[in-house]
Amino acid sequence: MYPEKPFSQACENNRQPILDILQRALADRQQVLELGSGTGQHAVYFAPRLPHLTWQTTDLAVNHEGINAWIDEFPADNLRRPLLVNADQRPWQLDDYQPDALYTANTCHIMAWSSVENLFAELEILMPEDATLAIYGPFNYGGRFTSDSNARFDQWLKQQAPHQGIRDFEAVNRLAETAGFRLAEDNAMPANNRLLIWKKRSTTSD
Repeated sequence: MYPEKPFSQACENNRQPILDILQRALADRQQVLELGSGTGQHAVYFAPRLPHLTWQTTDLAVNHEGINAWIDEFPADNLRRPLLVNADQRPWQLDDYQPDALYTANTCHIMAWSSVENLFAELEILMPEDATLAIYGPFNYGGRFTSDSNARFDQWLKQQAPHQGIRDFEAVNRLAETAGFRLAEDNAMPANNRLLIWKKRSTTSD
């Protein structure tokens, strides 16, 4: 019925393991901003299963048609149509949306490192105290790949575009700490991925 919808098998494979953690990590949140909604598959799966919050999709304009196609087929009262957000174009224009959580999947290794830096610089300003940050994807630890498949994936990414590549957890965590976030969880996920959860510190905390 909707042959034009984009499709990611990885999204189908990882959506339930991610949701299992988000149901806990976002239990006290109200408004979630999804950075880089991609095909839109995560949004239409997560939003109705997290009915206590509003799920705001975002992406570059080129992906909005596909995201809207998924929303058209699987609408939810708490799911909002995509806003145009580019990590490198700050400040982000979110209309009236005031997120207390941000979720993003498989973006840090696609964006240039300078864009990852811009992402965290924006989060430092945008996100309120006690905000939750959830990032899903592959990460290196201690400068090493966690699996042979991740090493092959990194090589493939760099062949597609030199600025792409699996990021070092330690480097990403430093950006998060500089932006005022403290790591709360590092969850091992299927297919050698991680789901990292940070909480933004209070300005009056240590």
